[in-house]
Amino acid sequence: MKTLVIAEKPDMGRTIAAVIEPKAKNNRSYLEGEQYIITWAIGHLLGLAEPDAYDPKYKRWNFADLPILPEHFKIVPNPKTKDQLKIIGDLAKRADRIVNACDAGREGQYIFALIQQQLRLTQPVRRLWISDLTAESIAKGFAELKDSSEFANLTVAARARSEADWLVGMNASRAFTTKHKELLSVGRVQTPVLALIYDRQKEIESFDSLTYYEIKAEFHQEDRVYSGSWQGDRLTDKEKAERIAGKVKGKEGRITGYEVKDTKEYPYKLYDLTLLQREANAKYGYSAKKTLDIAQALYEKHKVITYPRTSSNYVTEQNIEGMHKALHMLKSTSYQELANGASPGLVHKNNKSVCNPARVEDHHAILPTLKRAGSLSAEEQNVYDLVIRRFLSQFYPPAEYKQHTVLTEVESEIFKTNVKELLSLGWKVCQGTEEGRKSGSKSKKKDEEEEAEQLVSEPFQVDPDKPVVCRKAEVKEKATQPPKAYTEGTLLKAMESAGKQLENEELRDAMKDAGLGTPATRAATIERLKKVGYITMQGKKITVTQKGRTAVELIRHAGVELLTSPEMTGQWERRLHQISRGEAAGEKFMENVKKFTVSIIDKVRSQPMAPPSRFEGEAEPAGKGRQAGAAKRPASQAGSRMASQTKVTATAGASSSVRQPLGPCPRAGCGGQLIEGKKGYGCTHFKAGCGFVIWKEFSGKKVSQSMLTALLEKGQTQLLTFKDGDMDYKARIKLLDHETGQLALDKAE
Repeated sequence: MKTLVIAEKPDMGRTIAAVIEPKAKNNRSYLEGEQYIITWAIGHLLGLAEPDAYDPKYKRWNFADLPILPEHFKIVPNPKTKDQLKIIGDLAKRADRIVNACDAGREGQYIFALIQQQLRLTQPVRRLWISDLTAESIAKGFAELKDSSEFANLTVAARARSEADWLVGMNASRAFTTKHKELLSVGRVQTPVLALIYDRQKEIESFDSLTYYEIKAEFHQEDRVYSGSWQGDRLTDKEKAERIAGKVKGKEGRITGYEVKDTKEYPYKLYDLTLLQREANAKYGYSAKKTLDIAQALYEKHKVITYPRTSSNYVTEQNIEGMHKALHMLKSTSYQELANGASPGLVHKNNKSVCNPARVEDHHAILPTLKRAGSLSAEEQNVYDLVIRRFLSQFYPPAEYKQHTVLTEVESEIFKTNVKELLSLGWKVCQGTEEGRKSGSKSKKKDEEEEAEQLVSEPFQVDPDKPVVCRKAEVKEKATQPPKAYTEGTLLKAMESAGKQLENEELRDAMKDAGLGTPATRAATIERLKKVGYITMQGKKITVTQKGRTAVELIRHAGVELLTSPEMTGQWERRLHQISRGEAAGEKFMENVKKFTVSIIDKVRSQPMAPPSRFEGEAEPAGKGRQAGAAKRPASQAGSRMASQTKVTATAGASSSVRQPLGPCPRAGCGGQLIEGKKGYGCTHFKAGCGFVIWKEFSGKKVSQSMLTALLEKGQTQLLTFKDGDMDYKARIKLLDHETGQLALDKAE
């Protein structure tokens, strides 16, 4: 008899076979050698059964049949991969031992547990638990196989997660859908995420901008020239601001305070998956799902990075030697210059910013493996580059600066100057020369109250005992800004900390195990919200659709705020984490989930039905209409049966094929045409990912087709009249961004 090894995916299975059975015979769906038979799942081969598996009456969605609370959950094979499941069953009959080689995490454990349950596998099971697919790691992992009993609690947590999602998603989706006659997808994780986006959008829409004035002055002291900002209460009176500027201009002043201190900036933490997704979104515009797919390919296919679905930014003592070897490997790659400039001695077991075993859960931070990257696609190279530069930066010293703070008094008015003098780039050379400099020059300004910072690379010094002259003083009009719309990157950050927008890095870390979803599932949650028609993308910005707005409002007004609460849902994730560690009971958790499910049904039952008009948002360009078709698909895991049983109201955008083209899309390399929608002019290539759109409403003006033509051909409109309170002023609307369609006002002098 042989040992059957079950990997999670084909690539993983073949990679493992190359190490433990290099002469194995390839039988397409498995490989067989002298000791081992290696086969694989194809992701989830099995899933929880639909409600009608428990009773045929559930084929029709009927509020009276709710709640659906199975005593024991049934599992069913995925029809698309049932042949592979049968192959695993047949192979198991020829094996007396089994190795679970699925991904080392909660979902990998669950995939194997369902296979074991469905096929009634009784053989003893050992667990391969590795975080990268290098030959060295695989060999070591098989030499140190763990007993499956060590992961029993993780299996319980995995089942609890899946069954909890089924109970809440299936029951809540059916309850809200049948009550309001509109297909509404509700989920334990997706609904709080939708609420985050909804709340942010409401903040933006209700924001009342305030105009205020800043006074900037330029001071001369012999050959030294520096600028400063006026200090005092926020000025909303323009005349007062101009009086102060006029009073100090040309006058002599003195330095009343001068402080210099040395500061250091240490390397950013190693990547976990969420941080990698955030950075790839910010730098390259990649969606969370795209970054995950690319990282998974770098791990599985190319084997150049370690396991990417990690929630840790740290490594253990066992990883230090491997990091040094990876650094040596990079010396013979295109990263040679940076690798040669690195200091291996900076990465050691006592460097807690890198090596902190207490902060490593199932997997360490994402690291390069010892394999050199071969032929990567451009997108794969971009993500790999992020990982390598973040890795190399750990081997460099901190960036060093001198922080100068100057207080200058002129005519009893105080001006403040913040200058950051660069002494040494340190680790920032790993970001690229230009990027490294820019990263240091970013203002620390978190809101309008704080002072901008000037970064200089030349020595800066003033003499506090010598007078200065204010050569210039000017008033600048400013306006308070609304909160920024979520991008996928900033939404991932909010999900990670259960919606708490904490600036403190350590506090965010403390909440990481209580976030919305897991690093491996957050991308899928965002994609789900797009698919069901709750959110759309405007360039990088995420916007809630009318259907998404109504869904949040109905759920909250039903009195089940828990469904929209990031903090509470984060606690659910925390409890699952405790179950996986044996610190909480799965049965108690499921008992509470069932009670909560019953309460949802009771509250929705007494809710008045929403009129169809509440779901009928206007068709919108740039990909908005495409969501309507997706909105007709089943809610949660309800299955396709619902579409024929429940009336679904969804407004689709008119087909672009019958719209009159108004001009070529300005987005570089797009090749699409702009067409008119109800709210704006969008590109016909939205399905290919073009997010260019010019909205019809801008600064109180309706953008007509003739104005659109001028924007496309000349980049600006003719002079138009705008109102500012009771005052009129002239300005042109300019096309500021040819990638997104963002507009700006250019005031006439």
